[in-house]
Amino acid sequence: MTEMEKMGTVVENTSTTSSEKFTNNKAVLTYLAEKFPRCFILEGEAKPLKINIFQDLAARLADDSKVSKTQLRQVLRAYTTNWRYLHGCREGAQRVDLDGNPCGVLEAEHVAFAAQQLADAKAKVAEKRAAERKAAQAEKAAKRKPAPSKAKRTSSTQHSKSRPTRQAPKLELLSSEAIAQLAKGSLVKVKAGENVQQATVLETNKEGNVRVEFKNGLVMSASADRLFA
Repeated sequence: MTEMEKMGTVVENTSTTSSEKFTNNKAVLTYLAEKFPRCFILEGEAKPLKINIFQDLAARLADDSKVSKTQLRQVLRAYTTNWRYLHGCREGAQRVDLDGNPCGVLEAEHVAFAAQQLADAKAKVAEKRAAERKAAQAEKAAKRKPAPSKAKRTSSTQHSKSRPTRQAPKLELLSSEAIAQLAKGSLVKVKAGENVQQATVLETNKEGNVRVEFKNGLVMSASADRLFA
């Protein structure tokens, strides 16, 4: 479940038009930070938002012609996937409502999900920068070296085609019997977000859920459909 789904998206009516309506998300976020300064932060580490805060915003701004529900949804999605926000979703952090009042501590599963989102985002940026550097280096090298002959290019192409492709190992879900045999300290693969990571079993319960701890210290409760051999 994404952070936006936790915020409680509702069906909106976008037929309202006004010459005063904001035209971009940055302006909408600035407006929200002015109206709800204890909730939305433009600079520095952001605070985790209350679950179902979308409904609260829609109600408080129902008569406000400057911003539509569609814009609110877009801004919330951008705000809750920003690195500033994900950094703030740490263990023990309190969610806040529009007026800055505490609304409960983040659950371990939400902390783990935010940490995984942040790690994935940083990995994508690093991968993109590495690809750009590699492309720049290749372009620079191509300008220094003469182009290979046609015969050499053909041989290289045929050689690359003959290489077998590697397939990613297929993961298998743990059976109910295997889950029942898990003991404290056992190692198990757990799906957190879109990735599967190794974790240590802390405890199991009768419902088949397993409480695990990742190498980075994050703890979460994993259901049977997230456990792999």
